[in-house]
Amino acid sequence: MTETDPKLSLDALTRSLYDGLRKIAHRERMRAGRPSTLQTTALINESYMKLRASGGWTSKEHFLASAATAMRHVLVDAARARLSLKRGEGVKAVPIDEALDAAEVDDPEVVRINDALERLAEMDPRIARVVECRFFAGYSEEETAKILGISDRTVRRDWLQAKAWLFKELQEND
Repeated sequence: MTETDPKLSLDALTRSLYDGLRKIAHRERMRAGRPSTLQTTALINESYMKLRASGGWTSKEHFLASAATAMRHVLVDAARARLSLKRGEGVKAVPIDEALDAAEVDDPEVVRINDALERLAEMDPRIARVVECRFFAGYSEEETAKILGISDRTVRRDWLQAKAWLFKELQEND
């Protein structure tokens, strides 16, 4: 398997990138503030099942971007499921910088940020992908740039723009 293969297999990519996926999954589990309800291996396995349905990766970077999306969906689905069990509890407002940079983000915030991210993706898919990579997958600016095939400077600019937009969007929807 080379990075120029027209279609890389999910199994081969998962094997070669498993340690990286495990680190990302562990970090995101801790960030979600629910380490006991969704184990690292379970997050990887659930993401793997979502990835099986898509396929067609042309590079490791393409796969990692898809993995970031799959992990976001798994985490948001888990947060929504927990919230449905807690009917009646209100959603507290948290400034976007605090939410994006916090070590823990509670379930309502994960769902609110995801919903806002979906609205952002309708307006600017690339900026939404930057948020997905930086916030949900925990990639650095450099990793995000490589995965998305853009410059570090573009990642920084998009990240700042996304945080400003999300801050405004989340404030308006309180």
